[in-house]
Amino acid sequence: MLRAFLDFHRATLAGKCDGLSDEDLRRRSMPPSSLSLLGLVRHLAEVERAWFRRVIGGEDVPLVWSADGDYQAAYDASTATRAKAFGVWQAEVEHSRRIEQAAESLDVTGYNARWGEQVSLRLVMLHLTHEYARHNGHADFLREGIDGTVGV
Repeated sequence: MLRAFLDFHRATLAGKCDGLSDEDLRRRSMPPSSLSLLGLVRHLAEVERAWFRRVIGGEDVPLVWSADGDYQAAYDASTATRAKAFGVWQAEVEHSRRIEQAAESLDVTGYNARWGEQVSLRLVMLHLTHEYARHNGHADFLREGIDGTVGV
């Protein structure tokens, strides 16, 4: 059930971006915010990477778009392309799926340095579902502002 809900929200994000040009995907919500659909894709790639690979997988991998660990950097998609952002996001989702499917159970834990505690795979999957759901709400408004499309 956790996998199904998380995959539903991953698919929803992709659907919000379907049929749009790179320029449309980079369109910012409103100044001074740098929020855009492409920025959300980049941010969620970082979220997948951090929670599954770094926390649960124990990998020592840096963030993709910030050498100094600034999660906000991914939101600046001013020069980003669909190909690069979606390529990274899809690769991180595949890493996440492999880690989740290889786990002995949802009780497997990893250390979250930002929180200073061990967290279970179950918590990570719930947290990511929440993260995607919240950002898909942003994506709803962004997409409607671009071309009037709602309900994707």
